[in-house]
Amino acid sequence: MESQFSNFIDEVFMQGKMENVFSYTCGSWQNCNQTTIQSFLSQCMEYNIDPQYCMSWVEQHKDEIPNWGAVSETSLGWVNEHTSSGSPISITEQGLS
Repeated sequence: MESQFSNFIDEVFMQGKMENVFSYTCGSWQNCNQTTIQSFLSQCMEYNIDPQYCMSWVEQHKDEIPNWGAVSETSLGWVNEHTSSGSPISITEQGLS
């Protein structure tokens, strides 16, 4: 039971960190474009947040993002280029401290 709670806390912490990164790099869904999405993903990676996790969160808001097709294509290219064959990056305990 305790580990489930711990996982939940990690998830909430990561979500908050990711939202802060998004606010800093993109600002709003309307301001999310090919340039800001790359900045968002690279900042996520710097903070040890899996860029694929971040992209799936962004994708949930695709209806609010102008020119989603281009943004999506750019982000997919970025993820494939910066992660090993597009596979998720493991998050270490050290990265969360």
